[in-house]
Amino acid sequence: MKKLAVIAAVFCLFSLSAFAQSKTNFAGNWELDAKKSKLSEMSRIEAITMKVTQTDKDLKIESTTKRAARPEGDGSGAGNRRGNWGGGLGGDGTQVFNYSLEGKETSTEAVAGIPAASATLKANLEKDGKLNLTSTRKFNSQMGEVTVTTKETWELTDGGKTLKVVREMQSPRGTQTSEMYFTKK
Repeated sequence: MKKLAVIAAVFCLFSLSAFAQSKTNFAGNWELDAKKSKLSEMSRIEAITMKVTQTDKDLKIESTTKRAARPEGDGSGAGNRRGNWGGGLGGDGTQVFNYSLEGKETSTEAVAGIPAASATLKANLEKDGKLNLTSTRKFNSQMGEVTVTTKETWELTDGGKTLKVVREMQSPRGTQTSEMYFTKK
């Protein structure tokens, strides 16, 4: 009888642990720790702040990015906004993405101030507490239609005080990878 009670108790603990992990909450105000992060030089990121709101069904991310000025002679021209693909791609800016946590694909228009841009968004919350986000952005440029795909894996560390984001962005400029650490404010 004791063995049955112990087995039932262990089963309940594992079940509660799995349930708690699948309910990881990323909500909060987050600020990039640029010194701890490993950023692509091409990104020129100086600062990122994110306001994340999460319910059982949705995840809303409002991020603001500040970038260093483009170096002289990089082909884009000083102050030239033509190469600005928005807050997550080439310039300063704020963008808001709403993801479904129910496995549904969502979409948005006018990404980061680009009037003819659209993005398709997909989120997957893993049982281990990690969050996988994919955004596929399409917009027209002087060279025709451009597609940029960003894949991120989010993970809370340090008791929920730190958000680790591993990002891979594929664009006509190549693939950029970054490992970013955000501190909860």
